[in-house]
Amino acid sequence: MERIERSFRGISPRLARHYLSELGGNIVDETTVEGPDWTATLSTEIVEIGPSIELTEVTVVVEGNPETVPSLVESFAQKAMRAGG
Repeated sequence: MERIERSFRGISPRLARHYLSELGGNIVDETTVEGPDWTATLSTEIVEIGPSIELTEVTVVVEGNPETVPSLVESFAQKAMRAGG
């Protein structure tokens, strides 16, 4: 079983769930998206950037097939980077 954890700033949990569903997952609830051989768990935190700016930071933990998880996380990261712009 492969496990990768990555954090992304500037995207919403709703958008993270949407991206994971576009990558083949089914939204189970507010914090879980399940794919055919992987499960993603989301958590959210507000982080301060400097003295007056706050951003949403979404942490995604993906667990599953070692042949699937790395490419899934990379595909998700590409989507998230474009959104967070």
